[in-house]
Amino acid sequence: MKEKTLTRIRKFTEDRNWDQFHSPANLAKSISIEASELLECFQWDEENFDLQHVKEELADVIIYSQDLLDKLNLDVDEIVDMKMAMNEKKYPVEKCKSK
Repeated sequence: MKEKTLTRIRKFTEDRNWDQFHSPANLAKSISIEASELLECFQWDEENFDLQHVKEELADVIIYSQDLLDKLNLDVDEIVDMKMAMNEKKYPVEKCKSK
């Protein structure tokens, strides 16, 4: 994510003094709620969906995820690389391709 975007997310929370409400549990709940709202975009029709609404809900998931990363002092690249290494080991191409 661009530094400008990170700064904007962090400033939004700071300006409103919302960090007091951003416990890891509350942020995880918010991610789940927003992910459900994203899924709702495809509830009745997987082909004819409102792309703008999808963007808005996906952005909410990303914003809350960044808030949780900040709260737990985690680096997104580090944890994604860690998980990708685990996935690559668990699902090797030669055993999983097209299956």
